[in-house]
This record gives sequence, C-alpha cells and structure tokens, in this order.
Amino acid sequence: MIHIRPMTPDDFERFWPTFQAIVQARETYAFDPELDVEQARQLWLQLPLHTLVAEADGELLGSYYLKANAAGPGAHVGNCGYMVCDAARGRGVARLMCEHSQKLARQEGFLALQFNSVVASNEVAVALWTKLGFETVGRLPKAYRHARLGLVDCLVMYKWLADEPVVEKPPLLIGRKNIEARVSRRRGR
Repeated sequence: MIHIRPMTPDDFERFWPTFQAIVQARETYAFDPELDVEQARQLWLQLPLHTLVAEADGELLGSYYLKANAAGPGAHVGNCGYMVCDAARGRGVARLMCEHSQKLARQEGFLALQFNSVVASNEVAVALWTKLGFETVGRLPKAYRHARLGLVDCLVMYKWLADEPVVEKPPLLIGRKNIEARVSRRRGR
C-alpha cells in the first residue's frame, strides 16, 4: 500500500538522485541542471508550504510539493510539482499524489491549482492531468529547451477546486443598523 506523508531532511537525501536525474534529463522540469543538493533542498523541501513523499514498505516512490502560485490577491491558487522515481513509474504514483495534493490544497484554503509550465511533449503527464480534471488554459510557444526535441511548447493547466466563496453572508437579525447599511450602500455602476 502506498502512503503519503511529509518529507523529512533524511527523505530528501534519498530523493536527491531522482530529483537530480529528472532535472538533468531536461525533459520535464525547468530547473537549472547544475543545481547542487543544497539548492535543490531549498527549492523542493524548504520553500514550499508542504513537501510530501509517497512510499510503500519503506521504498521511496515519489514526492510532491504544494505552495501558493502567487502572493496577495492570487494566493488562493496553489501550485504543485510532482516527481516519480524511475522504478515506480506506471504504478499510479503520480495520480495518487495529484489526488492527494488536491485534497491538501482545499484543506489549506486554496480554491484552485495551476500548473504554470507543463512541457507539452510530456504526453503522459498532460493526459493524466487532463483525466484528473485540469484544463489547458494557455500555450507558451517554444518556452522549453528540451534536451532531445529542441524548443517545445509548454502548457498552463488549471483546475478550479471549489465554488467561489460567498463574500457576504446575510445578517441573522434585521435591525435598524443592518437595514441602513443595506439601503445606503452604493450600487454598482
């Protein structure tokens, strides 16, 4: 059975070879292939709101992070990155992590998830995210320098996770102050 739990510093040491191999392959992630282990740890483990690992019987299968996609007025949209260990591919790990991340995002108050730069040639990921309800809302022509294919497009993928929140709840008691506030409120133009 696959378990997902928070990543520890020791887990990152075990995850580092996977991270390094994926980044150095230059096929899916726009991270600098020359990142050292400390820079990678900062990027993957320390900066995000949450970083988790998927494991089964002590075997590390993959990892994902969750963070805000933007600050301030855009902080209600989350962002995730997922990496699956080579030996775990085809076992449903990415699907499980993506489903888990959506639940965690809602618990953290995110209303949507946005993937800013899904490499279009990563057909397995694009198909999975689409199957899980993400829409392609933008295409960035030639935005990724793929190691084998040269310049390829990237996709912006987005999924709304919840209905928009009610901004104003009706008052429980209608008193003079509530009536005055409602009547004297400026109308939209």
